[in-house]
Amino acid sequence: MKQGLHLKMGQQLAMTPQLQHAIKLLQLSTLDLQQEIQNVLDSNPLLEQEDNNGTQEVTAKPDSSQIDTSEAITQQEFSNDLPAENNWEDSNYQNSNSSPTSSTSSSSSGYEGEDSIYQGESSTSLQDHLIWQMQLTPFSDTDLMIAEALIDSIDESGYLTTSCESILESLITEVDDLELDEVLVVLKRIQHFDPIGVAARSTQECLQIQLRHLPEQTQWRAEALTILENHMDLLGNRDYRTLARKSKLKEPELAEVLHLIQTLEPRPGNQIENSQPQYIVPDVYVKKIAGQWRVSLHPDSDAKLSINQTYANLCKGNISKSDSQFIKGHLQEARWFIKSLESRNETLLKVSNCIVRQQQAFFEYGEEAMKPMVLNDVALEVEMHESTISRVTTQKFMHTSRGIFELKFFFSSHVATESGGECSSTAIKALIKKLISEELCNKPLSDNKIALLLEQQGIKVARRTITKYRELLGISSSSQRKMLL
Repeated sequence: MKQGLHLKMGQQLAMTPQLQHAIKLLQLSTLDLQQEIQNVLDSNPLLEQEDNNGTQEVTAKPDSSQIDTSEAITQQEFSNDLPAENNWEDSNYQNSNSSPTSSTSSSSSGYEGEDSIYQGESSTSLQDHLIWQMQLTPFSDTDLMIAEALIDSIDESGYLTTSCESILESLITEVDDLELDEVLVVLKRIQHFDPIGVAARSTQECLQIQLRHLPEQTQWRAEALTILENHMDLLGNRDYRTLARKSKLKEPELAEVLHLIQTLEPRPGNQIENSQPQYIVPDVYVKKIAGQWRVSLHPDSDAKLSINQTYANLCKGNISKSDSQFIKGHLQEARWFIKSLESRNETLLKVSNCIVRQQQAFFEYGEEAMKPMVLNDVALEVEMHESTISRVTTQKFMHTSRGIFELKFFFSSHVATESGGECSSTAIKALIKKLISEELCNKPLSDNKIALLLEQQGIKVARRTITKYRELLGISSSSQRKMLL
């Protein structure tokens, strides 16, 4: 092969640091964006945030007569529609200051001693709750050691994950002459802690403990204990016909027994709150005003940032070269950040407007009217790449009159109808959910029957597709949904 020199011209997109930063801002949620803005304000002295007494809103020109964002929509207009948990920080702060029992109150009437009164926590783990009860129980030193080992072996659902024999082997080196009966006695005591049924070794044992804790005069208590003890497999398989025959109960009586069993808690540990709630801050607000859907960004996304002219003018004075380079570098970064933030808000608002315009039927009538839409449909309309649409719709939430939805929720595949049209998979899921909610308890709809009912409405869907959508909705099969009258 002969070597030679050739000239070639071409174009290539370079991922500059500024472009990488703009892409990073584009995919941040409102909470992450607030943190990013605060970090930049702390690190860049040439960037400052303007103080606004009123909330100004960023809107784009409408592309359709059905959507009007030309007028400013203040945050006050949306405050009536926001759920109470959106203002949890303010409400908690006010409650903590106004409540006479608040642990953070600085009132002079509060107790200032070293042994302050315990006033509770917002959440506690299951193990902490059990240890607190263990400390109030008159256990011996040996029993306390056994109880601690048992509590450490309980999972989040409230079940004992380690056998009593294994716990005995782990403690026999520390306690001489320890027997299995002692471990079982302590276990039985813990199983009657709150919540009742905790530390059970199986679902059957958990339900039996809760039933035995009920008063003896409770109706159908004895029959429920008999079924749990002898026919747990039939109960789990929902084989009510065989269960009624073997238990020698008539159908109405069996229905009463099953109703009593359903009042029990198969996962007692779930009654103890052990995780902090996750709050969602909407990035976009949609509200119908004067018959038109209007779109607005969250005020925290539209932070008013500006250049600190006092520091920027120092470049014109007599300063050292290093100081001048420091100011110029931070000045350039500040300008790029402001530009990237404006670009992010403009892109988010443009994409949100497009989603509202194409899914207007959803805002009017609900999920059953959802239209099929993919990322490419929005990308073609707003003249952007699909990857940009994917970034701007990830972890972004829209507040509507029907609830708070992630922007990804409005994208769904399509299913052809008999009339030659298309139906959204989200709409089909909503129809399946509606049909199942209206079915008879003793005659649930099978997947084949649901497919036939949808076909009568002009939507031809295969049975396996119905099964897939039903499982995605977390709905059991028809045999498991069957209930007695």
